[in-house]
Amino acid sequence: MFSAVLFDLDGTLLDTLDDLADSMNEVLAARGAPIHERAAYRRFIGDGLEMLVRRALPEDQNDDATVVACMEAMRERYAERWDRRSRPYPGVPGLLDALVERGVRLAVLSNKPHDFTCRMVERMLARWRFDPVLGSRPGVPRKPDPQVARAIAEQHGVAPSGWLYLGDTPIDVKTARAAGMTAVGATWGFRDAAELEEAGARHLIDHPRQLLELLDPE
Repeated sequence: MFSAVLFDLDGTLLDTLDDLADSMNEVLAARGAPIHERAAYRRFIGDGLEMLVRRALPEDQNDDATVVACMEAMRERYAERWDRRSRPYPGVPGLLDALVERGVRLAVLSNKPHDFTCRMVERMLARWRFDPVLGSRPGVPRKPDPQVARAIAEQHGVAPSGWLYLGDTPIDVKTARAAGMTAVGATWGFRDAAELEEAGARHLIDHPRQLLELLDPE
């Protein structure tokens, strides 16, 4: 029934929360702004760099000029520490091995800046071939716009109905639904099961290897 899987990156394949939180907190501290607990970043991440910065900044520092300056500072800080604590989630390597054995096509679509998205996949997921690997790029609509997801399906010659889309936020679920793919919510990521279900996820899974059950229904 399904021959391809489109993955989100942060909170789905890779646990990047600590490096993102530490980097943004360094930016905030340098400006004398309050920093946030790690858990708060679960709600800040998912809609791209600008929204991460806007959510992290206090209201009285949320003007456009400050946001742009903090985005640049965040890029610099994150470039220094993006791989210090980030790792694949437990169970992800086994899932990817099993998908490759089955001949399933793999792709990545993230709202993370494109350069960081490619760098992380090349460093932390190099054993597996993802085609394509795409992050946020200037002039290209970000998720939940389905344009890029549909283009990936067309590139592979696999109809959207033949794709599982695995992600950990309502943004991913909305993208999958709008693209005509089957939305699968990863409950180990940055948002909880209730949010994913409310957004319209067709399936919720608590461990990566449970995705295989959707490929091989009884």
